[in-house]
Amino acid sequence: MECQVLNGLGYNLSVPTTKTFLRRFLRAAQASHKAPSVTLGYLANYLAELTLTNYNFLRFLPSVVAASAVFLARWTLDQSDLPWNCTLEHYTSYKSSDIQICVCALWELQGNTSRCPLNAIREKYQHKKFECVANMLSPELAQSLFSRQANDTNPLLINDS
Repeated sequence: MECQVLNGLGYNLSVPTTKTFLRRFLRAAQASHKAPSVTLGYLANYLAELTLTNYNFLRFLPSVVAASAVFLARWTLDQSDLPWNCTLEHYTSYKSSDIQICVCALWELQGNTSRCPLNAIREKYQHKKFECVANMLSPELAQSLFSRQANDTNPLLINDS
């Protein structure tokens, strides 16, 4: 029976990772632009990769990390517009308030350049090939960016029980 299932799937077995969700969410984020923003893609990928070096991000679902990376990248590049819109809400199934905890943690991680001994990701994204996005810092996050208060119990955190 296992062989039949595997043959039916063509041996295509995988687990959705942050990168899987990030690709989809970036397409949604750039849907309203005539030309896709390469910088947005580099910055969101940089922010998502930074989470790989920090155990605290294991408590978040990969889709939440990806959505948070897109949110923070959009905010970093353009403060004149809200970083979360109806299109992103539709394609991610998250309201901005749902990802607030992760966005704030990611913002802190992005600004914490001195205390992290693992600098390979930062060095990679400091190259011109990636438009030096590692040198960018996000402005402070205002509470008004998140449409409603986050709940005390966030269903998007991985439950240890």
